[in-house]
Amino acid sequence: MTGTRRTRGLVLAAALLLLLTACTSGFTDVHLRIAAGNPGGVYDKLAQTLATAWQAGLDIERPQVLQTQGSPDNVSRVLSGQADVAFVAADVAADQYRANPGLAALARIHDDYLHVVVRSDSDIRSVAQLRGHRIAIGSPSSGVEYIAGKLLGAAELTGEVSTITRGLDDSVAALLNGDVDAFFWSGGLPTPKLAENKTRLRLVDIADLMPKMQAISEVYGTATIPASTYDQLAPVTTLVVPNFLVVRTSMRDDVAEALVSGLFAARQQLVVANPAALSIDVHPGIETQPIPLHPGALRYYRAQKT
Repeated sequence: MTGTRRTRGLVLAAALLLLLTACTSGFTDVHLRIAAGNPGGVYDKLAQTLATAWQAGLDIERPQVLQTQGSPDNVSRVLSGQADVAFVAADVAADQYRANPGLAALARIHDDYLHVVVRSDSDIRSVAQLRGHRIAIGSPSSGVEYIAGKLLGAAELTGEVSTITRGLDDSVAALLNGDVDAFFWSGGLPTPKLAENKTRLRLVDIADLMPKMQAISEVYGTATIPASTYDQLAPVTTLVVPNFLVVRTSMRDDVAEALVSGLFAARQQLVVANPAALSIDVHPGIETQPIPLHPGALRYYRAQKT
């Protein structure tokens, strides 16, 4: 009996050692590249924090955070194999998914609000009144430029306005200097750069265009920016678009599951990096339609009973 027990004990110890070895070395061959965005932007700040969290949680080398132009660039990099994970606006992701079903989602992370901004003393009160004016429509190949094109199309202003591509800081400067008459921005509430200049800026309501925009893409929602957000005289109706973390469908299930787990475990650190992360939560995390969840991500959510 003693010999049998000793044998069983050795077998159990060996099994436990194998299990521990598998747990600690299961991701040693994983090398991740995260397509983020412009340095200092929301995507970049969240990606830098997430890279550190994933490094510790998966016991891997720190993922490389790639500086990119924004959502269209990000999703292209994932699909082409130049990145492994990407931050992507849902409208861009949805359009790309229709053309390439090799895209899968890990989670819905935070929502962005479309800002159509003019000077506080401007006579422009609607998107239709932008006709013939000069507009900054975001950085080249960015999610802002992408959504701006759709909004101008919905307003039948394509070719009827003069557009330039500028990032947020340059757009604000151009508007205040009189180089443009309006600019578009898609971001969280409040966007600090806009809050800094709130007395000199005014938001344009786009309620009249929302039916057309929602017919263009099912991911667009209607939202209100409260007057108190930027000390405006009245609230404005605008468009809200979610952001997703996406990967290729070919990613290993266990890796995808671990990435989702690490995302939600790092929520507090992400909130410190940027307040947009306050909306990161398991329950809305599964809402990535029309992009299907990666099987590994789905396994995580099912384990959480969401």
